[in-house]
Amino acid sequence: MKVILFGPPGAGKGTQARRLSGKIGIPQLSTGDILRENVKYQTELGKAALSYMEKGELVPDELILKLIKERLSSEDIKKGFILDGFPRTINQAEKLSELLKEMEIGIDVVINVDVPDKVIIERNTGRRLCSDCQMMYHIEFSPPKKEGICDKCGGGLYQRVDDREDKVRYRLKVYTKETEPVLNFYKERGLLKTINGIGAEEEINRRIKEAISCKL
Repeated sequence: MKVILFGPPGAGKGTQARRLSGKIGIPQLSTGDILRENVKYQTELGKAALSYMEKGELVPDELILKLIKERLSSEDIKKGFILDGFPRTINQAEKLSELLKEMEIGIDVVINVDVPDKVIIERNTGRRLCSDCQMMYHIEFSPPKKEGICDKCGGGLYQRVDDREDKVRYRLKVYTKETEPVLNFYKERGLLKTINGIGAEEEINRRIKEAISCKL
């Protein structure tokens, strides 16, 4: 089973990918993780990527695709994979399609975890992080016992810059502009399944598994 998983920032896509990976026994391929691992172990591709990162530049699509190709050549993905975090643009989707065709790999289903912007904003702006132990809280869904204080270590809680409303709205705007057309790309190919991303993690995971079962 070869799956591509989509969802707006804050939709819990990464969490769902990890859950799904554990339950159906195929690896989660996160482009961020692949990139960090190559940088950590100083592979040739990792060194090339680091040269861009050190200058604050985006790693080019061509290099990301080379990293993906190398990962897709690994023994553990023969039974399938869950691709998380790529593609994000039409150009990336087209290049990935060419790469998969070259490698004779067919995508079975593309899952879109749909969560309204209002809910995404509430999830993100309510998050608070402990400045000492990095424990995560949410002022509405999982608040600390004492406002502004970590239950675990007593450290002060703060809101990350990326969780401020203006930043969240900007990321959603970018997602809508760049990534939603990619969903149409896969819809036209009969691969797209959209599921409701509101609810308990286990319930959302069940919906994803049901959508995948349709393609078995």
